Amino acid sequence: MTRGYDMGSVSSIDRLWTVDDVSSYLGVPVKTLYQWKWRGEGPPVRKIGRYLRYDPAAVERWATQAA
Repeated sequence: MTRGYDMGSVSSIDRLWTVDDVSSYLGVPVKTLYQWKWRGEGPPVRKIGRYLRYDPAAVERWATQAA
């Protein structure tokens, strides 16, 4: 199953999503994802260095539960 992302040789299971990836998947602005993180809402997120990263499976579970 492809999500329209160019993963190259990296499996989608191994790669964490960026805020841009999650924004596209959920159809919400990037700013909303940052607001959700600040409020403790939204899909589970990790901060790696100065970047936010999302586990694709966790985002999909969250989207299913939030719907």
